[in-house]
Amino acid sequence: MSAPQFSTAVWRKSSYSQGNGGACVEVAVQSAVVGVRDSKDPGGPVLVFDAGTFARFLRTLQR
Repeated sequence: MSAPQFSTAVWRKSSYSQGNGGACVEVAVQSAVVGVRDSKDPGGPVLVFDAGTFARFLRTLQR
């Protein structure tokens, strides 16, 4: 899968990540794909998942 440009994406992180010293991930949705990055390294690599795969991942976490 080719990675879309995430430079203009709106990144967000969970409200649960407050107070943990900045050790969290950020998520952005861009053109039916989801990017995940380390919040401490916003210019670093972005893991890219198709929306269906990311949705299955979230459902698994909720179990």
